[in-house]
Parts: sequence; C-alpha cells; structure tokens
Amino acid sequence: MHRTRTASLALAALATGLVVGCAGAGDAGQAVDTSKNPAASAPPSSAPASAAPPVSAPPVAAPSPEPTPEPSPTVRPRAAELDIPSIGVQDLRVVPYEGTTDDRPGTRIQDRGVAASPYGERGGVGPGDIGNYLVTAHRLSAGGPLRELPDVEVGDSVLVTAGDTVYEYEITATRETSFRSAASLAAQRAAVPGEPGEKPTKAMITLSTCATPEDNAEGNFWRDANNNPEHRIDKIGVLKATRPAAG
Repeated sequence: MHRTRTASLALAALATGLVVGCAGAGDAGQAVDTSKNPAASAPPSSAPASAAPPVSAPPVAAPSPEPTPEPSPTVRPRAAELDIPSIGVQDLRVVPYEGTTDDRPGTRIQDRGVAASPYGERGGVGPGDIGNYLVTAHRLSAGGPLRELPDVEVGDSVLVTAGDTVYEYEITATRETSFRSAASLAAQRAAVPGEPGEKPTKAMITLSTCATPEDNAEGNFWRDANNNPEHRIDKIGVLKATRPAAG
C-alpha cells in the first residue's frame, strides 16, 4: 500500500515537470494557460509578413528646352563714297542712318551737303548687299550734289566704295515717286525697287533726288513737313561687278 502511493506521487511529479518544460524560454517555471490566450497555442502562420509599400522612383525631369537664341543685332551698313562718272559726281559721302527715305533724320544729313542712306525695317540694305541700297541727296540746296541726276541714262555706271571694296552698279531704269502716295513710296522702298513684296535675289541701288523744278513748272507747290516736293526722280541700278579699292 505504501509503495503504491509512493509510485503514484512520483508519476504525478514527472507529469508536472513535463508541462513546465514546454513553456517558452521567457516563461520558464510558469505554465501557459491556453484557455485564456488561444493565440499562444496557434501554430505560426506560414503567410509572409505584410510587404512594405513599394517606393516610387523619383520622377525623371523633362529635358530643359533649348534656349531661344537672341536675334542678331541689326548690322549698321558702312559709310561709303559715291561716284557717278557720267555727271561728274566724285567722292560724295554717303551716311547710313536707321530710318526711311527723306524722313527728318535723313533730311538733316542731306542738309549737310552729303548723301543719306536709310537702313533697317523701313529702309534698305548696305553697299553690295542683296536688296535695295537706297541713296538720297539734295538737287538744289546744300550744294545740290545730285543736281544732274535726271541726266543719268540706262547703262551708266555708279561706283560705291565701302571699306576696301568698290561696288559697280549699272543703271537699268528710271522711276518717279510720289510722296503723296503710300503705294508709290512702298514701291520706292521695296527690297526689289518698284515691286513691293518681291523677294530680292540681286544687289540693287536706288539713287533719288527731288523733282522740285519739274513740279514747280507744273504749278505743283505741295511740300511735306520736311519741305520735300511731291515727286522724286529715282535711278535704279543692278550690281554689275566688285573689285578691290585702290590702295
């Protein structure tokens, strides 16, 4: 009877030791009550832990647009000297200015006894350039450097010396411009003389002076704000040759 009781107690002690041995390492000496914490007895889940949201790649910056090039500044045509052998004009200075034919600045230049050559949006081009090289000078006042311009004929030569180059133009036509007609003025100042809107393909020249004696003879005494008469006489030429200026 005593042995049987002793054996029973030993078995009970062995059973108690087995339960304590299954506790987690952090819970040594304390049994886990799974009835109060069912999760403790649940097998570990085989599902992977929730993945962190993907990190978006930084946006790729659009390439910067190429900078718009600044427009080239207007090239100021060179001063020049004009020779018209058929009427005895020699070394007439031609002064470039930004403007249009016979405007106030141009008239002031002509009042000094020299020729004026407008350039820019409302003017012409420089010596030897493709387009219309406009040259104006007085016929009666300030020494009348172009007093004989009406006598220039088709085929006559006009020499323009600019820098180290001589540009030889050949006269091809005579035109008349009315300062009271916008269309007539546009034709005079066109890149192709007499042909507004036409694209120039040649270097051309327009020599212009007043038709004051002719207007007065007809009783036309109209004058603009700069005392220009209504009509101008224009001689048109085309570049024929270039050569080095004499040293």
